[in-house]
Amino acid sequence: MITVASGKLWPAASVRSVGSSFLHAKNLISLKLPFVDRFQTTLSFPKRLFKLQIRAKRTESTSSSLGSRAPFLKLPEPLTGKVWKLDDFESYPALLVMFICNHCPFVKHLKIDIVKLSNFYMKKGVAVVAISANSITTHPQDGPKFMADEAKIYNYPFPYLFDESQDVARAFRAVCTPEFFLYRKEGRRPFELFYHGQFDDSRPGNNTPVTGRDLSLAIDCVLSGQQLTSLQKPSVGCSIKWHPNKSY
Repeated sequence: MITVASGKLWPAASVRSVGSSFLHAKNLISLKLPFVDRFQTTLSFPKRLFKLQIRAKRTESTSSSLGSRAPFLKLPEPLTGKVWKLDDFESYPALLVMFICNHCPFVKHLKIDIVKLSNFYMKKGVAVVAISANSITTHPQDGPKFMADEAKIYNYPFPYLFDESQDVARAFRAVCTPEFFLYRKEGRRPFELFYHGQFDDSRPGNNTPVTGRDLSLAIDCVLSGQQLTSLQKPSVGCSIKWHPNKSY
């Protein structure tokens, strides 16, 4: 039997049946299963149980050139069937593009507060759009039907778009979920990247309250016409799940 963090007991045979693999290192065992990025496990000898502590593999966003133009996008919204284009946001002074998905624990950790922040700043004139680019070959739970369900359940105030080809994610150079790109628009100039960083310092399990401080400060600076002088810390989350066996 195997004890998962929730306290649930799994027969070892059932774990083997889904293709588990063990790497032994004294008292430390690493268990990898197909439906998660990574398990880190600690051996618990009493009752011959393995106590599993689940931690998703962490990926940091890579640096982007501030001032660079927003890439072209044209993507469908599964909830409504509408196709959204970058031009649809031309009248807004700021555009927040978020790469998220349904299954990632880092996104789930922030999801309610992402909705709160979006509602607050959309009322101030900021355009917000979310994009899921995960391969549904490897992660069907991130597919269009489930995206539409997610948008309804959490009452997303922003369009939640599906990047099936992953071309838009590649154009933005997005690598993780969640990942935030904030663009500023001045007059007739195109959208220019103002902020590419984290939501805040909170992560699943680090006991730091979710505040949205970093992203909120950046948006406030855009709306007030000020420069952002604080450090732009990279966003941390699950890696975007690229299509297997596809060359880019």
